[in-house]
Amino acid sequence: MPIIVNLDVMLAKRKIRSKELAEAIGITEQNLSILKTGKAKAIRLATLNAICDYLRCQPGDILEFAQE
Repeated sequence: MPIIVNLDVMLAKRKIRSKELAEAIGITEQNLSILKTGKAKAIRLATLNAICDYLRCQPGDILEFAQE
């Protein structure tokens, strides 16, 4: 998949656990895990907005496009 999800990198930089982020933005840990592993087929803009707001980052810090 050419879209790489770097959410685990941002969580590590901010020293925040997945459980804390999931609770703060109102999604399940399972859904956050699916997103973190790159298995998600889509992400709602509201969810991306909530993640970026909580982690104080830009969408480009979390999502990366890699040429094949």
